[in-house]
Amino acid sequence: MVDTLGLLLGVMVTSADIGDRAAAKALLAQVADAHHRLELVWADGGYTGSLVEHCLAALALVLAIVKRSDDTRGFVVLPKRWIVERLFAHLMRTRRLARDYERRTTSAEAMIYWSMTMIMTRRLARSHPARV
Repeated sequence: MVDTLGLLLGVMVTSADIGDRAAAKALLAQVADAHHRLELVWADGGYTGSLVEHCLAALALVLAIVKRSDDTRGFVVLPKRWIVERLFAHLMRTRRLARDYERRTTSAEAMIYWSMTMIMTRRLARSHPARV
């Protein structure tokens, strides 16, 4: 889960037998506890259904589903979805995350946090031109 700048708010790596919606409930609860000002969450079409109601009732979060238009053909950049895809691209530049080397989900999560820490420190270290 990332914010609008593409900075990591939370991550959850699960085994293959856990569905995305079930994992999303746990991740959303974890992130909502850590970030109290969070009100709106954008998600793709895979998170429709009871998760939308669960977010509103249990977590007081509005889960907005970003869907692709039915009459659109070919590749189309979806609003807000590109932020997550950009983060995936940044994370895949870390060689350890390019393949599934980890045996435990906790070590995989740690590698994602480590990679994101490197990305954020590089952003902070960039020289910015003086503002007038």
